[in-house]
Amino acid sequence: MILKKLAVPFAIAAIAGAAQAAAPMAKTQAGFYRMNVGDFEVTVLNDGTIDLPMDQLLHQKPEKTNKALEHNFLKTPVETSVNAFLVNTGSKLVLIDTGAGGLFGPTLGNILTSLKAAGYQPEQVDEIYITHLHGDHVGGLGAQDKPAFPNAVVRMDKRDADFFLSKANLDKASAEAKGNFQGPISAVSGYAGKVKPFEGNTELVPGVRSTSSYGHTPGHTTYVVESKGQKLVLIGDLMHNAAVQFPDPGVTIQFDSDSKAALAQRKAAFAEAAKQGYWMGAAHLPFPGVGHLRAEGKGYRFFPVNYSANR
Repeated sequence: MILKKLAVPFAIAAIAGAAQAAAPMAKTQAGFYRMNVGDFEVTVLNDGTIDLPMDQLLHQKPEKTNKALEHNFLKTPVETSVNAFLVNTGSKLVLIDTGAGGLFGPTLGNILTSLKAAGYQPEQVDEIYITHLHGDHVGGLGAQDKPAFPNAVVRMDKRDADFFLSKANLDKASAEAKGNFQGPISAVSGYAGKVKPFEGNTELVPGVRSTSSYGHTPGHTTYVVESKGQKLVLIGDLMHNAAVQFPDPGVTIQFDSDSKAALAQRKAAFAEAAKQGYWMGAAHLPFPGVGHLRAEGKGYRFFPVNYSANR
């Protein structure tokens, strides 16, 4: 009788153990991180990651890049985040960049999933500001004539619009370069009458303004989010790899349309962020891609945002 009684809990434990072992692996990450900037709520949305061969893309000796990566427990190709930033000002819901949509394969294109996980619907987005019209920033707007954000106005610097949305530039592009134009043209096609380029430094809604940072592309733009004396500066693609470009901001990348101008913009952005101590965010910093910079030697050290459950 005693043996029979003992057998029952052991049997239950065995069943519970078997059930736990059989649970499938989730294989996904949370797609958003929330923080406050003054009275504004900023939600970083992850679009996914893409493997980039940094030893080939960065303009320095591959062995030097690989050494910097190894120092940071990384190796090439580097799994690189693609981040977008949702700013709720209380009166406007503003999305800064949209990820890649369907332009870069299955590891990207998760902005809508992340947006919904964060408690929002695409129909709620009022304004979309694009740092530049490379596919991994604009592709999430939608595909041909199918806007992902049906109620949104889409804005970017006129220089980028004139370059990337030009049919003449598409027609004269080489076969391998045509996608650089086809992707953005398709992405904006569903926003007829609601694509409104701006010129240079502009206050777009109260508390959010554009600042020209031309170089990576003809109209590359930084966005400044400011409320109650707090500031977040979103630098887009002024940098692509933290392990290399923070300690040595002089390293440029193959993706720049004007490497010299992009270099000058990066150096200026890093110096100001370190001097003033405000938040800085970037599209390709490891998610959630926000933190502070401090000058260190001839370069900088990045301090990622400290996780807060209370924002």
